Amino acid sequence: MFWVYILKCSDGTYYTGHTDNLEHRLGQHQGGVCGGYTATRLPVTLVWSQEFASREDALAAERRVKGWSRAKKEAMMLGDWDEVNHLSRGKHVHQRKSL
Repeated sequence: MFWVYILKCSDGTYYTGHTDNLEHRLGQHQGGVCGGYTATRLPVTLVWSQEFASREDALAAERRVKGWSRAKKEAMMLGDWDEVNHLSRGKHVHQRKSL
């Protein structure tokens, strides 16, 4: 199995990643072993994760979520799919005017 996860960093930002061993990867992040983004923002806290059947599915989901706004990620973490859908419409949605 594979996982997509979101970590909340000590500076309040979010990091999204994927792995085939969630517990091990969390330990790596906490220990600063992963380097990069989270290593300079310790400690980190797991705030969301979802399991996938294949690495390809997990990677596709990770890429999709990484492109989301903070508000959309937070709505997903709360399970507020109506808000996720609303935020998916973005700023380009136009309201129809009554005639």
